[in-house]
Amino acid sequence: MSETTTYPLRLPKSLKAEVAKMAKRDGTSLNQFISMAVAEKISALETEEFFRERAKRANLKVFEDILYRQGGESPREGDEVER
Repeated sequence: MSETTTYPLRLPKSLKAEVAKMAKRDGTSLNQFISMAVAEKISALETEEFFRERAKRANLKVFEDILYRQGGESPREGDEVER
């Protein structure tokens, strides 16, 4: 198990009550629920950054040439995605 640390979190009472209800419904502790919510947010932000960086390398001219081929032509050799 990874090392943990404590952090005094201040939440509005109404938000804490909703989080407590969600944690109970999820079958987890309040702490575990909040930890997973933070992990999900980090994952979403990192995924967004990954695709933003990936998009910078995109060649939109090549993409549009492939996308708008006449007659729904199948992929050709050379259409492979470079990694």
